[in-house]
Amino acid sequence: MSDLKENIIKDKSYKLALRIVKLYKYLRDEKKDFVLSKQVLKSRTSIGSNVEEAIGGITKKDFINKMFTAYKEARETRYWFNLLKDSEVLETKLADSLLNDVEDIIKILGKIISTSRKAN
Repeated sequence: MSDLKENIIKDKSYKLALRIVKLYKYLRDEKKDFVLSKQVLKSRTSIGSNVEEAIGGITKKDFINKMFTAYKEARETRYWFNLLKDSEVLETKLADSLLNDVEDIIKILGKIISTSRKAN
C-alpha cells in the first residue's frame, strides 16, 4: 500500500516529530514548562507512528483506520500549537511555522483518507 503520497506524509510527519522533540526540550529547558512540554511530546509524536503503522497495514481498512487516527492526532496537535501560541508560551513566528507544518499534514492525510475510501 505504498505510493508517493505515503512517502511524503511519512517524511513530513517524521520531520514534524523531530521538531516536536526539539520543542519539548526548548519548553522544558528554556521556558521551565514541564506540564505542557510533556503533553506536546507524548501525544504529538504519534502522528508519524500511526502513519508508519498505516503503511504496514495488512488490509485497506487497517490502512484507512490508522491514517484516520493520524489525522485526528494532527488536528489535536494543531489545537496544542494554537494554545501555545495564544498563551504566548511560544513566539508567534515559531508557532506559525509549526502550525504551517501541521496544516500541510492535515491536508495530505485528509486527501489520502478520501482517496482511499473512494477506492473501496
